[in-house]
Amino acid sequence: MNVQLLIPAAGAGRRMGAETPKALLALGGVPMLIRTLECFQTIGLLEEAVITAPHDRLDLFNDVLQQFFTHSAFRIVEGGAERQDSVSNGLSALEPATEIVIIHDAARPFVSADSIQASIDAARDCGAATVAIPVVDTILQGDENAYLVSTPDRRQLWACQTPQTFRVDVIRRAHTLAQKEGYTGTDDASLVRRMGEPVKLVMGTPLNFKVTTPSDYALAEMILEKGGPECVSA
Repeated sequence: MNVQLLIPAAGAGRRMGAETPKALLALGGVPMLIRTLECFQTIGLLEEAVITAPHDRLDLFNDVLQQFFTHSAFRIVEGGAERQDSVSNGLSALEPATEIVIIHDAARPFVSADSIQASIDAARDCGAATVAIPVVDTILQGDENAYLVSTPDRRQLWACQTPQTFRVDVIRRAHTLAQKEGYTGTDDASLVRRMGEPVKLVMGTPLNFKVTTPSDYALAEMILEKGGPECVSA
């Protein structure tokens, strides 16, 4: 099946307190988006990758991508107000022949090639897959006043990551339904499950965390200083 990569990268990064788009923040001297794309370069998924960017930074994103990947062609499209809007815009920009789409957060620069490939294989088999890891902490459900309500069985709980990988027709139907019903979800796999379709959980790694806060950024910098995971170039 034809596989295409989609990276939503239109986030402003307000929780990082930065003026530049979060995807372009430097990690070890290299923009985070580039670090993330390097993970997919190892398995040949950069060509015609779709990148969503802030509407007023499209040229900037293009310049940065061409600086680091001079021999790869990208499709840079305008993002939306919410991540779901950006993904929907990106889905509209896919090649007509694309059958499998890999949707991955720009701010997860340490995803493993094994997890990427496993998500592709699972999506081929059942239509939808998300990388995730079993939770190790006890999870508490609280009420609006911060009182304990229940303690779910952690043996059935997973922490969601990306990539989330789909047959294109499945994820497009999920987005169309969500838009029709005015529903906004936190991730794409949940949109698919919401319409009654199965989603396979694929094992990720603890290193595949999302750089969201200054402490996440500090951890990512430390990982790179220590040599980084295998997907990160020296």
